[in-house]
Amino acid sequence: MVRRCGAMAAALRGRLSVVCSSCWLQGWHLSLGPSRARLAHAGAATQLQREYDAVVIGAGHNGLVAAAYLQRAGLSTAVLEKRHVLGGAAVTEEIVPGFKFSRASYLLSLLRPQIYADLELQRHGLRVLPRDPYSFTPLLEDRSPPRSLLLGHDMAQTQQQIAQFSQKDAQAYPEYEAFMGRMVLALDPLLDVPPVDTAALGKGSLLQQLRNLQTLKPLLQAGLALGRQLPRYYEVLTAPISKILDHWFESEPLKATLATDAVIGAMASPHTPGSGYVLLHHVMGELEGRRGAWGYVAGGMGALSQAIAQAATARGAHIFAEKAVCHVLLGRDGEAQGVALQDGTEVRSKLVLSNASPQITFLELVPQEQLPKDFVQHIRQVDTCSPVTKINVAVDRLPSFLAAPNARDGQPLPHHQCSIHLNCEDTQVLHQAFTEAAHGHPSSRPMIELCIPSALDPGLAPPGCHVVSLFTQYTPSTLAGGRSWDEQARNAYADTVFDCIEDYAPGFKASIIGRDILTPPDLERIFGLPGGNIFHGGMSLDQLYFARPAPSYSGYRSPIPGLYLCGSGAHPGGGVMGAAGRNAAQVAIEDFRHL
Repeated sequence: MVRRCGAMAAALRGRLSVVCSSCWLQGWHLSLGPSRARLAHAGAATQLQREYDAVVIGAGHNGLVAAAYLQRAGLSTAVLEKRHVLGGAAVTEEIVPGFKFSRASYLLSLLRPQIYADLELQRHGLRVLPRDPYSFTPLLEDRSPPRSLLLGHDMAQTQQQIAQFSQKDAQAYPEYEAFMGRMVLALDPLLDVPPVDTAALGKGSLLQQLRNLQTLKPLLQAGLALGRQLPRYYEVLTAPISKILDHWFESEPLKATLATDAVIGAMASPHTPGSGYVLLHHVMGELEGRRGAWGYVAGGMGALSQAIAQAATARGAHIFAEKAVCHVLLGRDGEAQGVALQDGTEVRSKLVLSNASPQITFLELVPQEQLPKDFVQHIRQVDTCSPVTKINVAVDRLPSFLAAPNARDGQPLPHHQCSIHLNCEDTQVLHQAFTEAAHGHPSSRPMIELCIPSALDPGLAPPGCHVVSLFTQYTPSTLAGGRSWDEQARNAYADTVFDCIEDYAPGFKASIIGRDILTPPDLERIFGLPGGNIFHGGMSLDQLYFARPAPSYSGYRSPIPGLYLCGSGAHPGGGVMGAAGRNAAQVAIEDFRHL
């Protein structure tokens, strides 16, 4: 099998160098998108109609979820996607021939359980591959073999791994997990309802005020669930994650590994106040009833988007790729009445839901004079700073780590299915990587989360070969001196990342067949992520709940009647969660019934 992949690799290397000398950089690929996008609406919409009850801008996973719920409620719904492939950042694309990549998002956990059930996603083809163990942190150290930290769902085995570094930490770990678990259970219900509308609390008739007070119930229940521990949990939300972890643990490999979930996707250091919430956000999910579990989607993340799309089209929704929206149509009274496409087509509707970012929705698709000035100012000031460069790599063999060498037959070992954390031996290493980027320089020793989904889903690559996802940070959107991310800068940073991996897994660089480098500007250009931010805006406390995307507009309704925000820029934020799409659809459905 390995020999067969080696022969294919040699052929591909020659072919790629002839076909496109800069394809490593430019993301040259054979996309699975067009055919899959056609499948999503085959038999459901052979032609775009001129009028619907609701139009959804963008076929990201939230937009598709919103469409499925709208159609389920009986509203005729169309989804219009500008790209040739459905899913937004949750897509599968064949970047190198024969290698199928989850090109942007790459793991699943946060998708709300209600969405699985309501949309019958399993029936529509969704299959998730849970990972156990789920985290592997190899160390660079002067001993043979170097140590590593392997975390899984078997608590006894996990404690044994932690005990290599600290017996005290091994004993404290179950209590830490229970502590975080209680906080997740308390806050979890807040994800599935709009934030409290503080502006409406004192308005309207007495009956309306009483109804408005009921919206406080989830928030009050969360406080009661946290009980006397509320001050400690408040600290988790507001303090630097390094302070929280220092309270619980003493060993740096464990603290740095846990800290990665607090800074991933955020231009923040473990020492940044409020970084604790991002960690909490990433442990809120579940897979097959197991809290905090993460897994791969069989067929790549695009298979999830296809399952949601099929759930929508099965009920009659119309979904179209390559239909770019130019602007929202407004009526005489300033209400949304549909959308205009770039080709001049107008599609009328009573409701418009935007899965695009707040910046695109309100600064590009709507005339500025139709919006309150303070609202526009707030949207302009949303922090969208991103540290992320995603690199997708095709390899002709599995990485073999010094801390856990491969078996002779080259088959995947348990750690190959994990999120593999590199340059994560110490929280100070993470902080230094952040500091370099804060001064405009790509990290010289970047934080790397390496995943090999083909270890559990071999159909993603030719026999013996593998797809490798590298989620790396920190890289500034604009380089020092105002320099842009040109070909030289992209390749130089990718080479830095590969050199780091080579230190842990010698031979990795020689195994590379092809690569796709997505810096923050690339993530914005291709996927519409503002500033390359994977959450459509930072997940800091000043940009969450009441304030997402702007104060007084956190309940999915916008200043434009009939226009709703249903993407990650709305509550509860980013990640492949679907909550924003579901919640926004429910608000829009309620309004539709009162039209």
